Amino acid sequence: MAKFDSDAFLKTVTTEPGVYRMFDDKDQIIYIGKAKNLKKRLSSYFSLTQKHPKTLALVSHIVRIEVTITHTETEALILEHNFIKQHKPKYNVLLRDDKSYPYLFLSDHKHPQLTLVRSQNKKRKGTYFGPYPSGGAVRESLHLMQKLFPIRQCEDSYYKNRSRPCLQYQLKRCLGPCVKAMPEQEYQHQVELATAFLQGKSQPVIEELVTEMESASESLEFEKAAVRRDQIQSLKKVQEQQWVSGEVEQLDVLGFSYQHGVASIHMLFVRQGRVLGSRNYFPKVPKNSAKEEILSSFLSQFYLSGQNGRAVPREILLSDDFADRAVFEELFSAHSGYKTKLKVVMRGERLRFVKLAKTNANVALSTHLSQQKSILQRYSLLEEKLELTEPIQRMECYDISHMMGEKTVASCVVFNREGAKKSDYRRFNITGITPGDDYAAMGQVLARRFKEVQSPETTPDIIFIDGGLGQLSQAETIISSLEAHFPGKYPLLIGIAKGVERKAGEETLILADSHEIVEMSSDSPALHLIQQIRDESHRFAIMGHRQQRDKVRRTSTLEGIPGVGAKRRQMLLNHFGGLQGVKSASIDELSKLNGISISLAETIHEALHH
Repeated sequence: MAKFDSDAFLKTVTTEPGVYRMFDDKDQIIYIGKAKNLKKRLSSYFSLTQKHPKTLALVSHIVRIEVTITHTETEALILEHNFIKQHKPKYNVLLRDDKSYPYLFLSDHKHPQLTLVRSQNKKRKGTYFGPYPSGGAVRESLHLMQKLFPIRQCEDSYYKNRSRPCLQYQLKRCLGPCVKAMPEQEYQHQVELATAFLQGKSQPVIEELVTEMESASESLEFEKAAVRRDQIQSLKKVQEQQWVSGEVEQLDVLGFSYQHGVASIHMLFVRQGRVLGSRNYFPKVPKNSAKEEILSSFLSQFYLSGQNGRAVPREILLSDDFADRAVFEELFSAHSGYKTKLKVVMRGERLRFVKLAKTNANVALSTHLSQQKSILQRYSLLEEKLELTEPIQRMECYDISHMMGEKTVASCVVFNREGAKKSDYRRFNITGITPGDDYAAMGQVLARRFKEVQSPETTPDIIFIDGGLGQLSQAETIISSLEAHFPGKYPLLIGIAKGVERKAGEETLILADSHEIVEMSSDSPALHLIQQIRDESHRFAIMGHRQQRDKVRRTSTLEGIPGVGAKRRQMLLNHFGGLQGVKSASIDELSKLNGISISLAETIHEALHH
């Protein structure tokens, strides 16, 4: 590889703000960065005093550098984020998170509906509360709201077609606005109370309910007073159970921990004065990355990734500071449309939030490192048991799932030295074989998986076949025929045969070619690793098969018949009263319908009966 002429390059670089992209000898982008002064920043990479291991490793692979000039440092930050999201360079910190965040939504109807939504839709009028950290947190809140404030949660179509109260009304979890079971003003009052509660004003809600209870009691409206009493008791119970609350309305709290090349970031989501939940993140961090780079990369990708439902809060509390905090404040404020603050110095309640997030980040990192150590120990023992001379970098396991030969699906799951690599999982719909022929299915999936020449990164060191000698022999035949597709690295084939009673711990490992049996004790960590990848393969295959089977169950038998489109299907079903009626109809009866010829009637009859 030709050495990059940094001196000649730096003579031409501008001092303006912008983004730079570094390329290797394969013309792949390996790093993307931004700078307030491009010349000054890029010069630091090639300084004789530069001793940072990550930077030295990066510089050794640079073949060329491209720069894009921007008007401001903030514009450079946005462009850097977009480039990283698009190219995912090797030496950049990457956040692996595709999660969308849900909201509670109170519709702007005559009788508002409270429901879960996955994103904010400006066309849909109403009030959004959140975002929540997970769908489970929203469903838990919905369940709680149903007990506290009896407003409807049913779909509009269900609500509009009711002629009598549903079960929720009988359980006193809805006021039955669909059939006007309660006065309009009472329903609207409950909506107002629910809105105030979701905004974190639980104490004012309780005080108002106490006043109403006393007033109803004085007016001898004892039933109404009892209802208010029950609501007050429920709300007080919720207050007691609320594990942390406060006066802040909207903020995220970031706790950061970084050890042994692994970063742990714990996010607390605080809305309307209540912690709605939390989540831990472990971004992909290149070796020897700086703490400031990890923090800035995480914030950029977390809040600017454009995913539905993720909002920038008005305050973000940080356990650790970084140099570009002021730039991020300006960027987030412009992105959200309101002033956003990033704080690292705080006291009182906010300080307690930060300490809580920091503690959780430390604990999560400790647990993660412990698990990682356990995984590496399992790999080491497996390498020793199989007498391998090189460390295992990638393992794949294949399984077949079907029911009586119907909708056969094969799974491929991948494990590397960090555990399951779900981004590389694949499913294969198996066709063109005798139903129930697992050997043929295994042959087809391997032929399709390895039909092209493999790169060293995607070539597995071990291929596990979930099955006995028959499936293993089929795999041997296919893999040996594709030997040319594995330049310099040929995978080891191992069959995993279940014991006589098919119990965990009684599995038998069969090596390819020699068909030698490898004995492993049931308490061996190496066997536990094999069981884990086998079970994951089994789960993934069954899930795919069920999806395919359910899809067939949802599909009408009339679909797929040549000449029978959506309108003709609807006409046949309406005329004969359903699919059974169509099946019972003769060719003459089918042909009497408008648009159904004799030949088409024969085609339909043949398809439904054979």
